[in-house]
Amino acid sequence: MTRSWSAGGEVAGGVLACFDGSEGGRRAVWWAAGEAAASRSPLVIVWSLEWEPPRAQGEVSAENLDARAVIEATRRELELAADDCRSLYPDLTVHTAMPDGAPEVTVTQLAEEIAPAMVVAGASGRGALSRMLLGSTVAYLARFLPQPLVVVRGEPAPPDAPVVVGVDGSGTSVRAVEFALTFAERHGAPVRAVHSWTDWPLDIYATAPPAQAGLYHVDDTVQEAAREQFEQAAREHPAVAVDWEAVTDRPTHALLDRSEGARLLVVGSHGRGPVTRALLGSVSHAVLYHAPCPVAVLRGEVESEEPTEAR
Repeated sequence: MTRSWSAGGEVAGGVLACFDGSEGGRRAVWWAAGEAAASRSPLVIVWSLEWEPPRAQGEVSAENLDARAVIEATRRELELAADDCRSLYPDLTVHTAMPDGAPEVTVTQLAEEIAPAMVVAGASGRGALSRMLLGSTVAYLARFLPQPLVVVRGEPAPPDAPVVVGVDGSGTSVRAVEFALTFAERHGAPVRAVHSWTDWPLDIYATAPPAQAGLYHVDDTVQEAAREQFEQAAREHPAVAVDWEAVTDRPTHALLDRSEGARLLVVGSHGRGPVTRALLGSVSHAVLYHAPCPVAVLRGEVESEEPTEAR
C-alpha cells in the first residue's frame, strides 16, 4: 500500500474518506474535508485498487504497461482530490492511501490501523466501489466498522438545517444521540430527536406488524425514559437547540420524512454478538439507501463474542 504518512499517530482520530474517482466519491471527499476542517483533525483519502487475481501494485505494473498506466492515473487523480481539499481548507492536513484489495477489506483494515473518528463514503461509485450503489460495500462497512459510517447522499443542506436523530432508549441510541449533538454543536445546527411510539427497538419495529408491535399502544414509561435519555445528553451540549418529537409512525417512514432538507440523519444499528453483528438493522438499511440527506450509522458497542438473543 502506498501512503503519504510515516506513522499512524499522524492521522489517528481523523476522518477517513473513501474515493474512487466518481462524482459520488468526490462529493463524499468534499463532505469529509469539511468535517475534518470543522473538527481540526486530519483527512485521509483512500482509493482501493482491486486486481484479479489479487496482487500488489508492483507486481501488476511490472507485468503490464497498461496496468502501470492505471496505477499512475489513479495516483494523479487521488492527489488532485487531495489538492482540491487543501484549496478549500488551507489549514487542513490531507493524506492519501492507495492500498491493493477490495474496499471492504482495505478500508476496514485501514480504519483499524489509524482509528479514525468516522469513515465517509459516497452513495454510489464506479470501479471497485461501484458495488456501493447496490449496497455491498456500504452494507459491509456499516455492519463491521466500529467507527461511525457516514454515507453522503442528497443535495447540500443550508447551514441552519437540523440534524435528525432516531431515539429509542437503547444503548445504541445513546451513542447515536451523542454523535448527533456533538456534530450539531460543531456546526452550529439544531437537533431534532424523533421517537416512534413503541417499546421495541427501532430496527425490530420497522418490519413488525402494527398490532404485534403495539402501534396503537403508547407506553408512557418507555417514551419518558427515551426522552429523559435524550434530554440528559442534550444538557451536556447547552449551545445546541433541540426539539423532541414522538410519533405513531413506523420509524423508517418517520425518519425519512423528517430528514427531508436535513443536514444529517443519525441512526443506531442494533447488532450484538457474532451472529447479529453480521446483520444490518432494518431502519439502518432503509435510510442508508433512501434518505434524502447524508446518513450516519453507529453500531452498538461490542459486548461479547457469544451470540445473544435477538431483540
